[in-house]
Amino acid sequence: MARSMWRGAISFGMVAIPIRMYLATEAHSAVSFRQLCPHCQLPIKQQRHCPTDDHVVAFNEVLKGYEVGKNQFVLIDEEDLDKLPLKTTKTIDIVEFVERNEVPLGLYVKSAYYLEPEDVGVKPFFLLKRALEDTNKVAVAKIALRDREHLSLIQVEGNTLLCNTLNWPDEIRSTEELNLPQNVKISDKEVAMATSLIDNLTDSFKPERYTDDYKAAFQQIVDQKMKGLQVMAPAPTQEPRVMDLMAALKASVEATKQGKKPAAARPAASKAAKVKVAAKTSAARPAARRRTA
Repeated sequence: MARSMWRGAISFGMVAIPIRMYLATEAHSAVSFRQLCPHCQLPIKQQRHCPTDDHVVAFNEVLKGYEVGKNQFVLIDEEDLDKLPLKTTKTIDIVEFVERNEVPLGLYVKSAYYLEPEDVGVKPFFLLKRALEDTNKVAVAKIALRDREHLSLIQVEGNTLLCNTLNWPDEIRSTEELNLPQNVKISDKEVAMATSLIDNLTDSFKPERYTDDYKAAFQQIVDQKMKGLQVMAPAPTQEPRVMDLMAALKASVEATKQGKKPAAARPAASKAAKVKVAAKTSAARPAARRRTA
């Protein structure tokens, strides 16, 4: 049975709904690496050393300190954190309700947690769930988790409620830092062709159809190295170049009409090109994120 990672209550007006919180997601496909000694190729040990006399400090002996000045710290333990003068340490405090489609989830959502009612809170829990369904609204709330207070969103998810932690507005960077050209000329024919392509590729969202292929590809490299084989690089993909945009769109639409995935666009003859776009390619692509254990 899953273990709850937080216990408290949802504060809903004068109603308190005792609940438990569970992580709604878990990562499976991350590739992790061990740090090895270059001589014997076995895992190295990471130790914590005291800067004063260089003795090793065991993990269970490490203290938490909040820096208030140079080399001045206030010791903080878990009991101190439990005594924070903040009601959101044990309460999901609903601030207001908003229309479900008003929340720009793309920029704001961070983590997801399932909510489960305690035995004494079953009826008010499902009353709140039903009310959210009937009004098509979500609850904006605040909760303290992991040494900080989070803005959060409570919404109906299947047969339970879901709590999403959100970024605070001042944590979202402005798009003013980007190089976004203004007044790009786009013809009505190009728009019509692009929307046709979108229509042909439109389907209902079924995430079970998609797979993460990174781990399988990485395993192929591991298998080759274990067999003493030379790891071969895949065939280089064709870099995008100046193309006839309308010709590329038309070819893509025709391919999708036949139920095929559109092939990579090929550059058209320059004489036939009416509208040409130059695709920018970065000199170096960012390396895949790696997690070191």
